[in-house]
Amino acid sequence: MPTDRRVVDLTHVVEDGMITYPGLPGPEVGVHLTREASRAHYAAGTEFEIGRVAMVANTGTYLDAPLHRFAAGADLAAVPLDRVAAVAGIVVDVRGAARGAGPEAFAGLDVAGHAVLLHTGWDAHWRTERYGRDAPFLTLDGARHLADHGAVLVGTDSVNIDDIGDRTRPAHTTLLGAQVGVLEHLTNLGALPRDGFELHAAPVPVRGLGTFPVRAYAVLAASAGGPASGPASGPASGPGGGPA
Repeated sequence: MPTDRRVVDLTHVVEDGMITYPGLPGPEVGVHLTREASRAHYAAGTEFEIGRVAMVANTGTYLDAPLHRFAAGADLAAVPLDRVAAVAGIVVDVRGAARGAGPEAFAGLDVAGHAVLLHTGWDAHWRTERYGRDAPFLTLDGARHLADHGAVLVGTDSVNIDDIGDRTRPAHTTLLGAQVGVLEHLTNLGALPRDGFELHAAPVPVRGLGTFPVRAYAVLAASAGGPASGPASGPASGPGGGPA
């Protein structure tokens, strides 16, 4: 990478058995073909390992496409790459505010064509029981504001873009209904400036799926200022504890 740019990782590490969302199973990370078994297929001294992962699509840091909410919505393979890669980003610090982020959180911000990332700080509770309780979220009016003002992607470092106690899932419904992708379980947003960076969060284009993990990261100028909102909370790890 050119020395005038730097990369900030915004993705939780996926590990065998970890819990992303309360009630969903953790991934099973294992081996399909061992190195020992592979030796029968290759020349002496040559060996390989073929891994295997079994998991629900809502694992780790992931993208929701419209199909996640709507039966006739676009699947992952139909999501335009320019809406999940090299997207101008904005970080909105909602720590210390009400649990629900409404339109007031975005006052004065030009979100058109941007990925709007909600820095709630909730990733500090990643893989703890606290992570799934009373978590910050985006309100219906907040989601409408972002969709109406042209945001192309909305992300959060919380357990869900919605209040998990609201079974109507208004933020998902509003954003995905407007073809605005949703990123959940981000981390390390505190390491980013308010703006002046590109977000990359492309999933594998799986036909027929509405959700899949991403490697989310930001690219910014090496000379860019420090965090817009205090110290970073680095990629979290720790003991493990409807996903939409």
